[in-house]
Amino acid sequence: MSSLQVGLAVAGGLVLGGLIAYNAWNARRNEPRQAQPDSRPAPLPQQRADPVIDGSAPVAGDERIEPSFDAAAVAALPLGPLPAPEKRPRLDALIDVIAPIALDGRVLTGDALLAALPATRRVGSKPFAVEGQNDATLEWEPPAAGQRYRALQAGVQLANRVGHLNEIEFSEFVMKTQHYADAVGGAPEFPDMLEEVARARELDQFASQHDAQLGFTLRARGVSWSPGFIQQQAARLGFVAGMAPGRMVLPASETGLPPILDLSFDARAALSEDPAQSAIKSITLNLDVPQVPRDQQPFARLRETAFALAEAMDGLITDDAGQSLRPETIDTIGADLDRLYDMLEQRDLAAGSFQARRLFS
Repeated sequence: MSSLQVGLAVAGGLVLGGLIAYNAWNARRNEPRQAQPDSRPAPLPQQRADPVIDGSAPVAGDERIEPSFDAAAVAALPLGPLPAPEKRPRLDALIDVIAPIALDGRVLTGDALLAALPATRRVGSKPFAVEGQNDATLEWEPPAAGQRYRALQAGVQLANRVGHLNEIEFSEFVMKTQHYADAVGGAPEFPDMLEEVARARELDQFASQHDAQLGFTLRARGVSWSPGFIQQQAARLGFVAGMAPGRMVLPASETGLPPILDLSFDARAALSEDPAQSAIKSITLNLDVPQVPRDQQPFARLRETAFALAEAMDGLITDDAGQSLRPETIDTIGADLDRLYDMLEQRDLAAGSFQARRLFS
């Protein structure tokens, strides 16, 4: 073999090796970021970005947000005490149609009342419930085995996020309640249908005007994320796995209350055969305002969590249209949210209360 042939072979080998090395480097560069063993505390933010109200117009502007961060910012947020579990009866005249069921002085066992309950506890799209007045405590409660009850009432919710109670649903409520009353030997008394349906419409209108779900979209600036990487970063801020794939929640400190925040990403990526190779370019952080008590400062926690994740994950906080969020509008959004809280409280439907959680569901 001549020196020329040897030179060409060597050159070809070098070119081929260079191509292989470049392709390997490029593949690693574009590989989704993976979860890594890391005991460092999550970076916490100092500056804040604007949230997006679902259904609102996109925020104009496309400048990138380059915040500075303070490791004490989120930890310093004061947490007000959560309200104690509700002791009020589940049925409430504020948000329910209630029909008393007379027992003519009889006292019935909880076992008998439970056996007579209908198979389904819904009337159309609205929850249906029966309560009894405990003979010992005089408290209204769902019938329980081993207890005795001196009075009964049945109810159906006036409105929820599906809509208001209509005439057909009211008629179904009457039939279901009458059937139950006949089974236990009681006599129901029903309110006027037209008045209750009108009340349901008014409550539904109020609820639709004072419902709010705030959210951030966090988009990867460059390298995409794997499900494991997202879960690791979110877990460092207190999130736990939700009930559905691709969903994590920041739980309330009291069992049984709705989560404070919700984080979601592509469920298909979470369910893929090789999640480590699933490339995710964005996640969403959401706050269901009427479901979370005001004194938990959920909006501040949403905002600070978004910045902490943006720093840790090299992400950009945007609106639904991909526009960078403008920090200068955050005060306006916060003031609007305070007014919303005030309106709910004035209607005895304070955010996070048992009544608000039922109505906005």
